[in-house]
Amino acid sequence: MKLEKIKTAHLHEKGCNTMNALTEHFEYNVEKIKQRFHYPQNYSLKIRRIVITALDKEAVIFFIESTTDKELIELHIIKPLIDSTIRVPHEENGVTYLIEKVLTASFTKKINTFDDAIYALINGHTVIFVEDESEAVVVDTQKYTSRQITEPLTETVVKGPKESFNESVLDNRSLIRKRIKDPDLMCEIIRVGNREPQEISMLYIKDIANDELVKEVKKRINEINIDTVLDLTVLEHLIESHPYSLIPSTMTTERPDRTCSFLREGHIVLLMDGSPFALVVPVTFWMLFHTSEDQYLRWISGNFIRVIRLLALFITLLVPAGYLAVTTYHPEMLPTDLTLAISAAREQIPMPVFWELLFMEITLEILREAGIRVPSAIGPTIGIVGAIILGQAAVEANVVSPILVIIVSITGLASFTIPDVGFNVAVRIVRFIFLIAANAMGFVGLSLCFIAFLIYATSYTSFGVPFFAPLSPSLPSSKDLYVRPPLQKQWRRPTHLKPKDEQRMNPKGAKK
Repeated sequence: MKLEKIKTAHLHEKGCNTMNALTEHFEYNVEKIKQRFHYPQNYSLKIRRIVITALDKEAVIFFIESTTDKELIELHIIKPLIDSTIRVPHEENGVTYLIEKVLTASFTKKINTFDDAIYALINGHTVIFVEDESEAVVVDTQKYTSRQITEPLTETVVKGPKESFNESVLDNRSLIRKRIKDPDLMCEIIRVGNREPQEISMLYIKDIANDELVKEVKKRINEINIDTVLDLTVLEHLIESHPYSLIPSTMTTERPDRTCSFLREGHIVLLMDGSPFALVVPVTFWMLFHTSEDQYLRWISGNFIRVIRLLALFITLLVPAGYLAVTTYHPEMLPTDLTLAISAAREQIPMPVFWELLFMEITLEILREAGIRVPSAIGPTIGIVGAIILGQAAVEANVVSPILVIIVSITGLASFTIPDVGFNVAVRIVRFIFLIAANAMGFVGLSLCFIAFLIYATSYTSFGVPFFAPLSPSLPSSKDLYVRPPLQKQWRRPTHLKPKDEQRMNPKGAKK
């Protein structure tokens, strides 16, 4: 009721009908902010009334507790406003004078709407309303509680940096800036969310990243119409163009060094407060298949690990389905002694091979999920003990054959070599599809299913970039695909990204 009286009196006096704009009526501005944050019922909103000595006017300072640095507010806002003894000429704008001559904080700006004031407060800034001024001052006083920078949990390396992102977007941007000392490294802030606006930091190198790609990413983010975006993983779902696809169209990484390497190639990186990851777009198969350690190790060591990882990928996809096809439809493909050994091992098994494999594969997925969900102190123990006990009990009970336990175990181990979590899950799902195809038509069904999946993956695009580029379609590149050339020969940036600058060094390796 108090606010309505103040508003009516002010609008009658000024003839104003703008509800969002700040007014020169000091108490009206203050009461509206109080009402919006449900003060005094809402304990989080903090208010401090002072008299600004330099202006000889009253002021009200608003901030939200636990999101601001109270020491910074005391030293760089309240103390300068009270202690300043220089009188301001009447013709000078009071808010401008405070920003330029009085406040000592590193970042300040003027605002003139209630929406801007509310947005500043919920993001950890301090807002100052001054008597008889239709503008307010916003001071950057953010201070959120966050984890320390620790070692990566999922993308560990033996040789290379040991830093990972945390939940603070300021820390994450700092880790990137520490590695890319380039004035062309751009950081644009995009607001997302109708009810709870969140800030998305979009990073790219201006003279490398393609302008059309930058526009496309901005367009997809700006088209999001949702109350709030909880996390980067939610944003990932909202900006992808193939929500039902098995193949991911974005990639998350917790490593700042890997993020910087993608930025230098022409990719776009998205960061967000509360997310300990960076979201990289667009993606290709090679990004999901490679690891950062491939580049840190010497040429022969890095390529050896890459070949092992490629072999493990094919084992994960094809070995269970291949075993099913051979034992069910094509036993003549095996040596006679091996065929007799498999038959002897399966003599007491009541189930067909398909149901054996399905039972063991589902059990493996249950153990994998249980190992993640149980407390970390006993998770590995449950996984190992559960696998040994269940496998031995299943063999002794003649539910599955010993050779099948070996095949499923090797397949499960091989799947752990796939570095990207999203791609890892996709491969595991495709493995079940291949099992069904092999059970239906043997190697014919498996081959047709593999060809269909390959055709689909080849036609798949992420933000306009083909999934298997630069292999398909064939484009000029540094040939960093199945194996990588020595670093001296990786002089070309990925041309499928259409970067403005295609060369990171000249072909001889000398500086340009």
